[in-house]
Amino acid sequence: MNIVSTLRKRRVAAATATVAALALALTACGSDDSGSGGSEDKAAAAGITLVKPGKLTICTHLPYKPFQYKDGTKVVGFDVDLLDLLAQDLGLEQEVVNIEWAQVTSGAAFQAKKCDVGMGAMTITDSRKAAISITDPYMDATQVLLVKKDAPYKSLEDLKGKKVGVQADTTGKDFATEQSKKIGFEVVVFNDLALQENNVKSGRVDAGINDNGVLYDFVKENPDTAVAAEFDTGEQYGFGALKDGSGPKLVEKFNALLKTAQTDGKYNEIYKKWFGVEPKK
Repeated sequence: MNIVSTLRKRRVAAATATVAALALALTACGSDDSGSGGSEDKAAAAGITLVKPGKLTICTHLPYKPFQYKDGTKVVGFDVDLLDLLAQDLGLEQEVVNIEWAQVTSGAAFQAKKCDVGMGAMTITDSRKAAISITDPYMDATQVLLVKKDAPYKSLEDLKGKKVGVQADTTGKDFATEQSKKIGFEVVVFNDLALQENNVKSGRVDAGINDNGVLYDFVKENPDTAVAAEFDTGEQYGFGALKDGSGPKLVEKFNALLKTAQTDGKYNEIYKKWFGVEPKK
C-alpha cells in the first residue's frame, strides 16, 4: 500500500508541474502581444522609428501656458492634448523634454535624437519649413501687447523711448525688433515666457509682445495686467519633426488624425477645455 500511495503522489506532482509550466508559457505569450512590443509594432508598421521604444518623445520649452506647462510634476496643455491623439494612435506614452526653443525650430533637437516631435505653439515660417518637417496648421494666432492695467500705452507708437519685453527665438521677438526700428523703443529679450510676463507685471519693462493665446491667459489670472492692442500678423501654429527619416511620416500621421478630430468634434472639445470657448469658424 505504501508503494502505490507513493506512485500516486508522484503522478499528481508531475501533472501539477506540467499544468504550471503550461500556464507560465501562455502568460509569457500574452506578454509578448501587449506592452511596448505592440506599440513598437504599430510605429514600425507606419514606417516610424522612435527615439525611445514605447515613447513619443516631445521637445518643448517650458512654460508656455496654456499650450504646455507643468501642473505638479506632469506637463499638461493644449498642445499636449493634441499630440496625445498621435501618441494614443501609435499606442505610445508621451515623454516631454524641456529644451532651448531654438533647438526645436532649427531641427537640432531632432538631428541629435533628443525627441521625435516638437511642440510649443510654433508659428509656421519659411525658415522653419526649410529646417524641419511641420504639420498642417492646427490653430491661428497673432501677436498682442501686454501692459500693466493702469498703463497709458494703447499702441506701439505710445512706447517710443520705452522698454518692450520679448521672448527669445519667437516670432514676437522678430515682430517687435522690426517695429522698434520704425518707432524707436528698446527691445529687451527674456529666455522664457514667465520671465517676460512677470517683468511687465513688475514694471521692469513697460510692455511685452507675444502670442495672443498665452498673454490673454496670463491676464485672466493677473487682473492687474491687460492686453492693450492686437497686431494682425496672420500666424498659424504647427508641430515640428525631423526633416527626413521618420519626421515626414509622423507629420503625415498627425495631419490625418487632426483632420478626423476637426470633423468628429474632438478638436473643439480640446480647444474649449483650454481656452474656455470653441474655436471661431
